[in-house]
Amino acid sequence: MPELSPRRRMLVLAICCMSLLIVSLDNTALNVALPSMQRDLRASTSGLQWTIDAYTLVLASLLMLAGSTADRIGRKRVFIAGLVIFTTGSALCSVAPNLETLVAFRMIQAVGGSMLNPVAMSIITNTFTDPRERARAIGAWGAVVGISMAAGPLVGGVLVEAVDWRAIFWVNLPVGLTALLLTLRFVPESRAPKPRRFDPVGQVLIILLFGSLTYAIIEAPNAGIATALPFAAVAVAALLILLRYEPRRAEPLIDLRFFRSAPFSGATVIAISAFAALGGFLFLSTLYLQNVRGLDALHAGLWMLPMAVPAFLCAPLSGRLVGTRGPRLPLLVAGLAITASALLFAAFDAETSDGTLFLGYVLFGIGFGFVNAPITNTAVSGMPRTQAGVAAAVASTSRQLGQTLGVAVVGALLAAGIGESSYSRTFVAAARPGWWVLVACGLSVLVLGLLTSGAWARRTAERTAERLESGEVRESVGAGKQG
Repeated sequence: MPELSPRRRMLVLAICCMSLLIVSLDNTALNVALPSMQRDLRASTSGLQWTIDAYTLVLASLLMLAGSTADRIGRKRVFIAGLVIFTTGSALCSVAPNLETLVAFRMIQAVGGSMLNPVAMSIITNTFTDPRERARAIGAWGAVVGISMAAGPLVGGVLVEAVDWRAIFWVNLPVGLTALLLTLRFVPESRAPKPRRFDPVGQVLIILLFGSLTYAIIEAPNAGIATALPFAAVAVAALLILLRYEPRRAEPLIDLRFFRSAPFSGATVIAISAFAALGGFLFLSTLYLQNVRGLDALHAGLWMLPMAVPAFLCAPLSGRLVGTRGPRLPLLVAGLAITASALLFAAFDAETSDGTLFLGYVLFGIGFGFVNAPITNTAVSGMPRTQAGVAAAVASTSRQLGQTLGVAVVGALLAAGIGESSYSRTFVAAARPGWWVLVACGLSVLVLGLLTSGAWARRTAERTAERLESGEVRESVGAGKQG
């Protein structure tokens, strides 16, 4: 891809950030609408989980395929297809007549979404080649998540109160169409010099693993362990086969050699932990504020601002710190803040007091604001640029898998604790196990951030990059001899 002018690079960054905005805004706004959807569609707690997890599950399953496909046929081409499918899926969601069709249309949305974020990150990585400039660009990218967190609950609350929950999907239409037109005009095409081959077996195994695991977790409280256990067994079997099958392929869907890099492996698990915390946090908070405190969607959205504003303010600061001092400090701040926030709810019932509720939201916003930039930067910075799409897709997959598992696990614990009882009487006690899960997620960010950001970890990343690059050279030489 030719070197672009600074102005053109910033325009490409803005276009890519627009795609992230509609995907992130859709999720945060939808959380505020869950109680309204529950009443309108007569949905159970597990039904609400599926409106979130059907989307994140499909997204997580297809992100790596989208990343490798973009490296092969062109990142701009796949990005455009993603915008078209996501915008169409949003329009369909806005007219869904029942829960089942809404879940199906959310899956269509997710097919488009899988072509947006990892591909956009790959475009950014190839557009901003200077490491410090790239870190600042990724910081801006992370700030968009903060913007969506700040604006999402408020926009969702206004739309639910003024119209109904369906209006949330309307927001995606003008933004998606604008991003589409700008992409056609200003984003240059790029692709990997040697893209990876398709791996249909690996893709099917990923879908089986993620889908079976999520179904087992969500449905266990309602359907029972006996019904969920076979799906859990399928998930375990898919994982074992995947670990045995992928290393034998010359060009696997998941290159397990990436995980020899301690920073990359750490970033993957940290992403799962942080976004599991986010998914569980939003799910518990919106149900508590509306179903227990009795707030309407707008006031519930306003109550989420103490979490969203710090996330917005801390994301660019985190990006600058990563660019100047590395990922360790932002990860430690993130881990401490997320752990402290979840601990307030798990051990001290922070929901029951306005002061502790406010403090818990502020701490979580700080933690989440600091965690995104080091995850993304660490995932892509140590890898060869030719594999930027795959590396970025693994990072994005980890985020979506984390959010899927967070909603599934926390929602399952909540459903098991409430049972047939009233929300208002039992919610705080029923939610407590879920908050302890979030404490564990925060501690995971803290410990792994410390262990995978030092000198030893950097050496493993350098060795991994050398092996990957030398492997690419040997493959290209072999292909040249055959030619």
